[in-house]
Order: sequence, then structure tokens, then C-alpha cells
Amino acid sequence: MLNERELGRYVQRVDGRWPLSRVIVGGARVLDLQGAPPQRERGQEYVVLLISEYFAGVPWLERVYQAANLWDAAEMAGAADVHCYTPGEFERKRGSLPVVRNVAEYGVDLIAQN
Repeated sequence: MLNERELGRYVQRVDGRWPLSRVIVGGARVLDLQGAPPQRERGQEYVVLLISEYFAGVPWLERVYQAANLWDAAEMAGAADVHCYTPGEFERKRGSLPVVRNVAEYGVDLIAQN
């Protein structure tokens, strides 16, 4: 199971710095819940895509560093690979990075759920 309560807190912590338009969570834990077979290359436990127009002007490494530090790996029982994009960057990365494309397609959109 996903710790939805902690995921919600994480979104609030990041949203307090940069108002988010989308948050998509994927990775091995999400694929497990969707019925992926156990015999596979797991990859990252969590992959988090944070999309905000407010990332514009903030250096990419700074965004990722700050957003990743807000993730509570102990509470979530796993580390996260955090990606922070403006909407335009997200569309470009979805076309060029397989991990972003897979999470966008199979991940859980946390903001759409609310």
C-alpha cells in the first residue's frame, strides 16, 4: 500500500514553496499495486514528477535538491527519484526520457485524485 497520508503531506510541503499543477507518483511500489509481476527489474521504489510553472527561473538542481529533501524516506519506506519540471519541460522530457514517459503513463496523479 501507498502511504497516502504521507504523500499528501509531501505534496503540501512542496506546494508551500512552489504551487504545483501536477504531481505524479510512479516507480516499483506503484507498479506493485497495479499488479506488476514480482519477477522484474524493480528500478526506483518511487519516482515523483512535480510540475509547476513556478520552477521557471529556479536552477534545476536546486529545485530537485530542495524537493527531494522534503521527501520522508523513513515514513514512505523507500527513497524517491524526484523530478521537478515546468509544464513545458515536462512535455519535452516525456518525449525524451523513458522514466518520465512511464511514470506519466502508469503513475498516480495525486492532484487529479483530490
